[in-house]
Amino acid sequence: MNDVLLDCQDIVKVFPGVRALDGVGLRLEAGSVHALLGENGAGKSTLIKVLTGVHAPDGGRLSWRGEEVQLRSPLEATRTGIGVVHQERNLIPGFSVAENITLQAPPSRRGLVDRDGMTAPAQRCLAELGLDIDPHRPVIELSVAQQQLVEIAKALHTDSKVLLLDEPTASLSPQEADRLFEVVRRLTAKGTCVVFVSHKLEEVFAVCDTVTVLRDGRSVLESAPLADHTHDDVVGLMVGRAHSATEMEPRAVDTSAPPVLSLDRLSTADGHEEISLDVLPGEIVGLYGLVGAGRSELVKAVLGLDRCTGGEIRVHGETVRISSPRQALHRFGIGYLTENRKEEGVFLDQPIHRNITVTVWRRLARALGFVSAREERDVAQDLVDRLGIRVSGLGQNAGELSGGNQQKVSLAKWLAADTRLLIVDEPTVGVDVRTKHSFHELLWELARDGLPILLISSDLAEMITLADRVVVMADHRVRGEVLNDRDYERMSGRIIRMIHDRAVSAVSAVSAVTAGADAR
Repeated sequence: MNDVLLDCQDIVKVFPGVRALDGVGLRLEAGSVHALLGENGAGKSTLIKVLTGVHAPDGGRLSWRGEEVQLRSPLEATRTGIGVVHQERNLIPGFSVAENITLQAPPSRRGLVDRDGMTAPAQRCLAELGLDIDPHRPVIELSVAQQQLVEIAKALHTDSKVLLLDEPTASLSPQEADRLFEVVRRLTAKGTCVVFVSHKLEEVFAVCDTVTVLRDGRSVLESAPLADHTHDDVVGLMVGRAHSATEMEPRAVDTSAPPVLSLDRLSTADGHEEISLDVLPGEIVGLYGLVGAGRSELVKAVLGLDRCTGGEIRVHGETVRISSPRQALHRFGIGYLTENRKEEGVFLDQPIHRNITVTVWRRLARALGFVSAREERDVAQDLVDRLGIRVSGLGQNAGELSGGNQQKVSLAKWLAADTRLLIVDEPTVGVDVRTKHSFHELLWELARDGLPILLISSDLAEMITLADRVVVMADHRVRGEVLNDRDYERMSGRIIRMIHDRAVSAVSAVSAVTAGADAR
């Protein structure tokens, strides 16, 4: 028999008015990578908190190596052998790498913390992960990927046999994610069970052995071999209905129409050289490439946030010089849906109606510059209804919304301004399957209604689902252009071959197991 480390049976957790977990089961075996899947609100976070001693279950049974256990605190969970790396970092920035790694179980001498004694165990944990970092270096100086590996090193120091990774690649480049997967394989080879929580199903199918799916606080698939299930099977279990690749009404692009946006041999101070592309009315043009390819930097130069050093930008055939995003919007009708929604996309501490109408205050302003509150709410309500934004009211602060709804609010403000060209940068990072599907439909409908869209995405399946043409970038240059026939296997192969060989290891590994997954 396989070595079962942690067995959860009929776990129940009730909060006032909410049954967050209702009879959840989970069985974790040594040496496996176990996917824990579910939409936002399905109960994943609550289950993780039960397993790590943050919440005591209100019913059910937890067994560790066959013996029932009570995990009354995070410290008890750690001592049992359960570690967790949260999506939000849990490191002390001013402390050294060694201090952070040994923080939960610091070495001592004569009753005092032995700072010199921290170095050796920290180096052992770092070496186990293949991580070459000075243990005396402050963690604030590390990259995001390095900080995440230090979090894993903390779990090794406390001898974790079950390691929970919550959205571990959300802020990593494909190359960094590939390195993380190597660490995961190294840990499981030594008998650790890694629980992988992610919305990125292509990664789940690339690295996981078994899967548990939660929906509405219940386990609808429990500790099953992942190889026995297709991508569509898993999505159907998550959302509660049969699911296939996105089925949207056909739309046609008039290829004889003059471009709305043209870049003609554009070069920038950031290092782009002779970038040329067109975006036609009602067309979705994709910019694909790995992190560092220069895609976001290119559109920021178009918006006046970086200096153009050569070539031309034309809007509706007219050569233009854009000095700021404000000018891009009010003079040329260009909206920019940023990838960083929390810091650049929405005002978290402001109500929804103000977030949506911020781009049209000048239009709504009356005498003496006062904005009509009634008109502001009418504009906001229309877009909330149109985009299906789930809110308790227009006065609710944007920071209280889910990530997907925040992204819809960010989109709404550009639609309020009657944007004539929309630039969309990584639109569905960190959102669940249902929200991603909904957002894809929104973009598709906008293009069908004639709005041209320039789409930046590192999600190859998303790119092949949405884009009519894919412009492939690497090292701040265009490597080629592909007319999308939406055959995932053929398209992904062609796109990846255009990218420089040294940058494709992570994507090629993932694409091999996801042919046809999201965008057949």
